[in-house]
Amino acid sequence: MALADELNARRSDSAAAFQADLLDVSAIRGLVASVIDWSGRLDCLVNNASTFYPTPIGNITEQHWNDLLGSNLKAPLFLSQAAAPHLRDGGGAIINIVDIHAQRPLRNHAVYGPAKAGLAMLTRALAKDLAPEIRVNGVSPGAILWPEDGMSEAAQQTILRQVPLERAGEPDDIAGCVLYLLRDAAYVTGQIIAVDGGRSIGW
Repeated sequence: MALADELNARRSDSAAAFQADLLDVSAIRGLVASVIDWSGRLDCLVNNASTFYPTPIGNITEQHWNDLLGSNLKAPLFLSQAAAPHLRDGGGAIINIVDIHAQRPLRNHAVYGPAKAGLAMLTRALAKDLAPEIRVNGVSPGAILWPEDGMSEAAQQTILRQVPLERAGEPDDIAGCVLYLLRDAAYVTGQIIAVDGGRSIGW
């Protein structure tokens, strides 16, 4: 809401905030309908919502599975399905926020990693199924923001030693790639761009 208020202060009625339980398919349909009621059109969908936490083998529950697969794979699929008719009308685009760990597993994240790997495949599948009217691409962040529950300085340095550019990224790095794919990449679909300082080259 704060961001919407800030944007509306700059240009009246230019932004609105909507919310829904993204694990509820009927709520997803209602969310898209509410956006269309407000804007009259839909130009892009950025699937950015995600849950992320460790699930060590031996402690994984069905709730972990439902939550991590739900936010990282189920919700993007059903949001894309609900948005597709409106995106098709205007030649819109979908961007999925994937993760470099969709390709290389992160220790103790045996549910999150496969969920993001599924999102990577979903990105390519949607690109094929929704073409030529809708472009679908992905962005795979590397080390951008450290976990909110804390990470030791030693652990951070271990990660940074794996990054050829020798630093963490910024949220603006992700936003810039999303903007490129939405605005400037008219002949790009089915691609997933790693924004990770080169970390995914190999570690």
